[in-house]
Amino acid sequence: MTVRRLRIVIPGGTGQLGLILARHFHEQGHSVTVIGRHPKSAEWPTLQWTGHEPGPWAKSIDGADVVINLAGRSVDCRYSTTHRREILNSRTISTGVVGQAIAASARPPRLWLNASTATIYRHSFDKPIDEQGEIGGGEPDVPREWGFSAEVAVAWENAFFAAATSATRRVAMRTAIVMSPDDGGAFDKLLRLVRFGLGGPVASGKQYVSWIHEADFIRAVEFLIDKDDFEGPVNICSPCPIWNQRFMRCLRQAWCTTYIGMPIPAWVLSIGAFLLRTESELVLKSRYVIPARLLNAGFDFHFPDWRGAAQDLVQRWREAREELGS
Repeated sequence: MTVRRLRIVIPGGTGQLGLILARHFHEQGHSVTVIGRHPKSAEWPTLQWTGHEPGPWAKSIDGADVVINLAGRSVDCRYSTTHRREILNSRTISTGVVGQAIAASARPPRLWLNASTATIYRHSFDKPIDEQGEIGGGEPDVPREWGFSAEVAVAWENAFFAAATSATRRVAMRTAIVMSPDDGGAFDKLLRLVRFGLGGPVASGKQYVSWIHEADFIRAVEFLIDKDDFEGPVNICSPCPIWNQRFMRCLRQAWCTTYIGMPIPAWVLSIGAFLLRTESELVLKSRYVIPARLLNAGFDFHFPDWRGAAQDLVQRWREAREELGS
């Protein structure tokens, strides 16, 4: 990444991905400002917003080099009518508001990275999907409810590219599950299953998992910042998606457990998802996504394979807990 000190603003940056990026860029000596509904104490400035309207926070956009908008309500919930509305509006409205702030800037940022999701693509087993792949929704072999995630992703990107910010380069980051050893993240939750003997394959285990190690997520963002000719949607994921059963086996092996993970039937998962107030789609949908544009642009992954990534993450997870004395 460029050695020039950058001003980086991260709306919606109080979640896990925001913390990963803010921490990294702050440690690299860049000026970082995080904007959130519930700002947390941090080593960098944090500003408050509602995500629905312009406010004093918008001044931080004027003169910034890079805006990375990560705003969006968690999808780890039941898709009730209220939650569906909140999930959609928290993405489309906040994206529109960020666009307004950029458009009103006297010195607009040169780059706007906006969060999107790899779940925009169809449920796929037959072939890997790149940025030109078929958008999901309405597949005949999946529950009708699964179409909601893809519909949200499409509306999210439409709001992003409709913004009147012609002076600013725009990239939609179709990001897969980011694996980090931080507390409460996806990896922490998956490892908890393994630690308690529940880390077996789900349903057939043949659904693909698209993922990316946090180090490569950070490096991909830096790559996009430096690539002045890079615009449009980009898949941010490992080039090696993996079956769910192999994904969980590698995680068990990285934890050094000898037990054979008991499979979890789809009907059991559906009951569990209902009791845990979440959706089974998050595990059952096959995400067979590859980062074609990054690879074609020469991006080099440090952790392309899940086995090596899992070993690194488990080791770092252990070290972090040892430092805390837990």
